[in-house]
Amino acid sequence: MIDRYKTSDMDRIWSDQNRFEIWKKVELAVTEVLCERGLVPSESWKVIKEKADFRIERIFEIEKETRHDVIAFLTNMAEFIGPESRFVHMGMTSSDLLDTSLALQCREAGIIILKKLNKFHKVLCKRAVEFKNTFQMGRSHGIHAEPITFGLKLAMWSEELKRNITRWERAIDAISIGQISGAVGTYQHIDPDIELVVCGRLDLTAATVSNQVVQRDGHAEYLTTLAVIGATLEKIAVEIRHLQRTEVLEAEEFFQKGQKGSSAMPHKRNPIVTERITGMARLLRGNAHVGLENVALWHERDISHSSVERVIIPDSTTIMDYSLNKMIHLIENLIIYPENMMKNINLTCGLIFSQEVLLSLVKAGLTRENAYALVQKNAMKVWEDRVDFKELLLTDEKITQYLTREDLDQLFDLEKIKTNIHKIFKRIGLN
Repeated sequence: MIDRYKTSDMDRIWSDQNRFEIWKKVELAVTEVLCERGLVPSESWKVIKEKADFRIERIFEIEKETRHDVIAFLTNMAEFIGPESRFVHMGMTSSDLLDTSLALQCREAGIIILKKLNKFHKVLCKRAVEFKNTFQMGRSHGIHAEPITFGLKLAMWSEELKRNITRWERAIDAISIGQISGAVGTYQHIDPDIELVVCGRLDLTAATVSNQVVQRDGHAEYLTTLAVIGATLEKIAVEIRHLQRTEVLEAEEFFQKGQKGSSAMPHKRNPIVTERITGMARLLRGNAHVGLENVALWHERDISHSSVERVIIPDSTTIMDYSLNKMIHLIENLIIYPENMMKNINLTCGLIFSQEVLLSLVKAGLTRENAYALVQKNAMKVWEDRVDFKELLLTDEKITQYLTREDLDQLFDLEKIKTNIHKIFKRIGLN
């Protein structure tokens, strides 16, 4: 990832220092359980526990020769521990260490993301309530349809994010799988019960069946869930980008003092955050695709997944953390223009109430086809001549046979749409 997209929390989780610290933690957890089972002498365990350490520079130096990161790590640990290091990694294979450690890193990253998802949900709910009664034009195919409120749009986003929170909780569970099963997963040199105890102490679930690796469907679920969340963030971002267009200008990203929009045009205030979120979502989808490719490995194990995961998992969690930080700040500070929303509502001279008129004519006794034809005939005249729709209807005797001016005044009243919007808010627990 580009450095400026990193955050301190994610940077720490995926740092070499933290990675090797977790490797040490896993190795010591296994050695401790082996000691408790009488398979490692107590005195040896004391030495291992006291002296176990590593130096990143030395690991990399050894790896240049061994071309194997786990062997380099264990060799460096042995330099600190001495002869008792023979009991470290006993009965294990490299993937036991790598996959169990990766699960710990992914879970830690997942918890950080979960906290920010919950924070973003609260921000969306708060602003939804704030704008519950703020009228806005609802659009279908980009064309004015019927009025909504901006709060309803925010409420919809909040509910989608709530679903993503549930998905992400499941994804954290799916990735929190460890294994200590040895080469090809047969436990030939280590008892399955040791795996259960070690994983329990690490707050992981032991794989029910593995080969030489933890199966990658859980990793794919983790990455695809990040992509789904990214799609939701993009959905919000794209909507805001549309609403910020000069011709619309119903909402706008906060533009701070000293910020510049264009190197050439000093007047520009561009939706740079939301455009960036769209780009980030594309990366998440690409990484998710690669995660799905990693599910199919040769026989009991190959390492075609390994090199890829060292890029896509840190990147995807970092991208999501960054994106949530940006979206939380964006929505908290989003500038809303109710006056422009109302101006846009009035752009079509009342045509947005055409369905109200249609249904009232049907209720008054006309067939739907005849009512539709009557309303459409007048609506097309409004499009062409830019006259007021309600006043035009009042000049049509075929309409006034069924609807009075008082009827039409009620049909063209915006306030009535709030009744059921309030019911929606009540249904999802927002007041």
